[in-house]
This record gives sequence, C-alpha cells and structure tokens, in this order.
Amino acid sequence: MTATSPGPALPPLLQRTHLIGIGGAGMSGIARIVLARGGEVSGSDAKDSRALLALRALGARTAVGHSAVHLDQLSGDPTTIVTTKAVHQTNPDNPELLEAARRGIPVLHRSTVLAELMEGYRVACVTGTAGKTSTTSMLTVALQHCGLDPSFLVGGDLNASGAGAHHGTGDVFVAEADESDGSFLAYSPDVAVVTNVEADHLDHHGTVEAYTATFDAFLERIRPGGLLVANSDDPGSAALAARAVAEGIRVRRYGRAATTAGDALVGEYRPEGSRGVVELELGGRRVTLQVAVPGEHMAGNAVAALLAGLELGVPLAGMLDGLAGFTGVRRRFEFRGRSAGVRVYDDYAHHPTKVAAALRGARQVVADGRLVVAFQPHLYSRTRDFAAEFGTALALAEVVLVLGVYAAREDPIPGVTGALVADAIPLPAGSVYYEPSFDRVPGRLADLVEPGDLVVTMGAGDVTMLGPELLAELERRGEPAAGDAGPDSPVAGSPGRL
Repeated sequence: MTATSPGPALPPLLQRTHLIGIGGAGMSGIARIVLARGGEVSGSDAKDSRALLALRALGARTAVGHSAVHLDQLSGDPTTIVTTKAVHQTNPDNPELLEAARRGIPVLHRSTVLAELMEGYRVACVTGTAGKTSTTSMLTVALQHCGLDPSFLVGGDLNASGAGAHHGTGDVFVAEADESDGSFLAYSPDVAVVTNVEADHLDHHGTVEAYTATFDAFLERIRPGGLLVANSDDPGSAALAARAVAEGIRVRRYGRAATTAGDALVGEYRPEGSRGVVELELGGRRVTLQVAVPGEHMAGNAVAALLAGLELGVPLAGMLDGLAGFTGVRRRFEFRGRSAGVRVYDDYAHHPTKVAAALRGARQVVADGRLVVAFQPHLYSRTRDFAAEFGTALALAEVVLVLGVYAAREDPIPGVTGALVADAIPLPAGSVYYEPSFDRVPGRLADLVEPGDLVVTMGAGDVTMLGPELLAELERRGEPAAGDAGPDSPVAGSPGRL
C-alpha cells in the first residue's frame, strides 16, 4: 500500500504494525494513520465493531478474538506490536503478547507509537481531567476550516468527518494527550493545552499529589520556545501555569481570571438555543466567539482552542469562523433521536466535573420539560472515591436512574455499587432510582419519562446502547407511560431509591 498524502516517512519500526485492541479509539486512530502513510496494519479485538469494519475497508487485516496466529496476517512478521495498559491488566497472558515475546518482536505502548508518528510535525497536544476530547476536536475543525489540513488523533469521532484520526497534508499534528496513565509524557508538544487539573484516575496514580505531579512532568516535555495554554478559572490548571512561568515557559491563560497581556479574558456567556456566545477581550480588542454546541464549558473549550490556533499562526477571523462551525463529537451530548415527545441524547461524561458540565449544558436546551439522566458509574475505584461528588453533580437533573458499575479493567470491590451514587443524590424521594439490571433499564426509563422530557444516557461504558433501546421502547408503546410511574413514586415491582 502506498501513502495517500505526503508527510514524514513512516518509521521502519511501523512498516508492519499489529495492534492488540485495534477497535479502541486511540488504537484505531493509529491504525488509520499508519495505513495512510503506507504501512501494513493488522490487529485483533475482543469483539467486532464499526471501527473494525472501517479499518477493513481501508485495508487493515482484523480479527475478532485473540490468537497467536493473528500475527501472521501481514506480508511478514510484524515489525512492532502495539498495546495498551488495559491489555496487560485484563489479560497479561494474551496469546499475541506471548507469541511476540517468543519471536522477539518489539512491543510498544500506544503512546510511544503516537509519539513516533508525530515526529517532523508542529505538535499541539490537549490534555486535562475534563474537556480534552472536545477541545482537541474544536482545534482540529477550526484548523481544517482555515485550510491547514492537520494530521490528528482524537479520543472520539468528529461529527463532521465521522472519524477520530486523519493523516493530513499539513505540517501540524493535533493530538488528545491522555493523562490517565501518564501516556502524555511520551509527547513533545510545541503547544500544550491544559483544560483543568483535578483528582481522577487514582486507580493508576494512587494519590492526588501523584496525579498532579504528572502534569508538572508534562511541562518539561514542551519543546523549547513552546507555549502552555492554561485555564485560569480552574485552580489546578492555574497553579500549573504559575509553575510554568517560574520555569521560564511561555503561558497564555483563558478565563474570567485571565489578566496577563496576551491572555483571553472571558466575559459574558449567552445561551442561544443549542448554541452559545461568549464575549472575550483578547490583545486589547473585543471579540465575539460563537459555539454551535451548548454549554458554558464548551465555550471555554473553544477559547482554549482559539489560543492554540493563534499560536500555530492561524488568523483570528479564520479561527472564529471555524469554531462557529464546529458541530460536536460523537458521545459528547450527541443527539440520538426523538420519540413520543421525548428527546434522547448520549454523553461520555464519567467524572463529576464532566457530569456537572454536561448537565448544565443540557439545561440550556431542555426548555419546558424535565432533565432525566440514566447514569452508569465507570470503574469501582472511581465510584468509591467520588460517590458524593457524583451525587451533587447529578442533582442538576429532575430525575436520575443510576445503573450498575461498568467494571472496565477492574475487579469488583466489596460494597461498591451504583447504589452509593444513588444514595448521594440530594433530590426528593421518588426522583432517584437504582437499577442494577442493565436489561431492565430501557423499560424503567420508558416508565419514567413523559412528553417534553430530555433524556441523557451518560457514562463511559455500554450505557451508550441505551438511547436507541429507549427510543425503540417508546416507539413500541406508542406513548410514554408516565402515569404508571412518574417522578413522585418508585417504579412498581422494582427497586426504588436506596
């Protein structure tokens, strides 16, 4: 296969790449870029998916399940095996890893491979506890609007292109930088955006202090003369900016607390239906920024993207036009459909700050109905550590249905269930429900909703499947059975609030 567009040559180590867990957002993105740059790609995943189907169409050889024979799908032995922390945690005896060791094939973490692919580009990395996917996507779309055609890898599919990765013709590479396991320490950005820094991923880092320290280490990865874009309204990001200045790193801040020359001072935010408008003071001039997605947090993400784009040499007017045309990312307040007068959205939020921000954005478009949330906690450790914070965030809705914990890479922790979150939600009796049986959730939601409601299915697990199932159930019933079980009483025959 030949490369589809110019750019730095593909490193020899990646000429024949095999990815274990190829269906994941980051892994499938790497596969797309390697294919576009002329490499051969094979891979395996636990189950088939639309990501695998898309990669097959591009020329990748993919398999469902894991077996040593999957390493024989290319024209020769793979030159490298790409894996993730999750593969090692959930299956350290993965037969493909064992076979790679037997053959002496190098095994690299996903972040190391992405760093190799970034070589030769001007690099913009976006990280933070929350907002990094949306901010990376906004920056990418705005640069595309201005004709730069950047290469990019984002942790979600852009609504405009339907993909989360692309090998572009330009000299810029935009990447979402994952702090969850310290992966972002493999990158060397010219522009680093840090949206916020607050406790998360303690299953890996252990303590808040250790988690914060990784961001300090990330500062050291910024290339000489590079820039840090920091959120002055977030205490963690603001403190990081202060430490960066002390180390001689250039910093541009954004937020209501931004006061240094060159910062973006954020003023009034105005919701306009499903859009938002924010007024800025930037470089001594007044600027109006429009964002085509709801929520003040999204407007803040757009300001961060604006500063990054300006650093990359893009004209202000072009960035403003590009950001105004941003239509969102899959699973970030993504509209899934409407039935029986009920609108259904899906959102990836799985940290208390993300949940609160997403629900504040949803409030902007609820109109006269109620905000109903089906929330699936993600990871037992996160549920244990942040149950109270999740409860406070979810109280922004009128009705909440909490699901069982999505385990992901963890084993169950005794006593840790979704009930911890349900118990922590300070809403009136009859407004909060706990349903540990995933199969029963569509029916329970259909019982709870009424015309005019806006439903958000929320979490990082398989809760994303519920939207279509709820819509199908409402369609089957013809109209929601709100009179059977409204917000004032538990659903008959099933667990109510614990």
